[in-house]
Amino acid sequence: MNEFALIERIRRRAAADGDSGILIGIGDDAAVLEVAPGRALVASTDSLLPGRHFLADSTPADIGHLAAAVNLSDLAAMGARPRWALLALTLPEGDSHWIDGFLDGFLPLCAAHDTRLVGGNLSAGPLNIGVQLLGDIEPGRIARRGRAQAGDVLLVTGSLGDAAAALALAETASADLLARLRRPTPRVEAGQLLAGMATAMIDVSDGLLADLGHLLGPSAGAWIAVEKLPCSAALASSAIDPTRRWRLQLNGGSDYELLLSLPAVAVDTAISACAELGVPLSPIGQVDGSGRIECRLADGNRLEIADAGWDHFQSR
Repeated sequence: MNEFALIERIRRRAAADGDSGILIGIGDDAAVLEVAPGRALVASTDSLLPGRHFLADSTPADIGHLAAAVNLSDLAAMGARPRWALLALTLPEGDSHWIDGFLDGFLPLCAAHDTRLVGGNLSAGPLNIGVQLLGDIEPGRIARRGRAQAGDVLLVTGSLGDAAAALALAETASADLLARLRRPTPRVEAGQLLAGMATAMIDVSDGLLADLGHLLGPSAGAWIAVEKLPCSAALASSAIDPTRRWRLQLNGGSDYELLLSLPAVAVDTAISACAELGVPLSPIGQVDGSGRIECRLADGNRLEIADAGWDHFQSR
């Protein structure tokens, strides 16, 4: 059974009867809980494991930064304001130097987004890093998956493919590519800005095509203009040829950029608003009613993609 089938199995069994204050439950980037009139609590959690989420030679500070970033990115995808973090660490030994290094990466990124570490748990065992992040939002401004409408424009923040290229190039990867893999930038401020405009939004963690599938509604499809995928200078100047680069950008994952759908009339406003934050926002395609996803080249041909992005129980 794959990752998403397991999630659906858990969701069905955990379904709550009645209201229970649950605005959004299992199945999105974060849960949203109504705690007071006009204010909702947004909660997300993630686990990081060596060899699955970070490289064996990652420093403790790199791991700490990544642990904060992936959770901040989930709240960014909902448009939420991060507030508090809980940290559950399972450690092979009580190594104070490792803890200090981890916190050197974790705490500054949290502080940059006005987020405070308020509690957690320590246990002995194989290394496992669990973070729970709590934030808040006005219920009417929540960005969700699965709401994209035919005719909406697809856009993405920043650039895609650097993390995947760093893995593909291994020891020959440039410092800039490795930095995107080890220390991604969560788009928190952009998420809060775009939440009131987007019909749907998600962070790109499992790969653009995989996450686009979650962004679209049940009967929606979309096309991607492959040559419009935003590319960093580091990736463009790498030894990777254009076709392989496009495949990495479409399937690579770990970019932690925001993918969103917008009505066409809102595109220019959104691009200008993000530019004021210093965050590029690029149109890359359109939602349609085809029920499928196509990757189109400028000459009219399709780029066939066999992979489907990251799945924790299939990508092994």
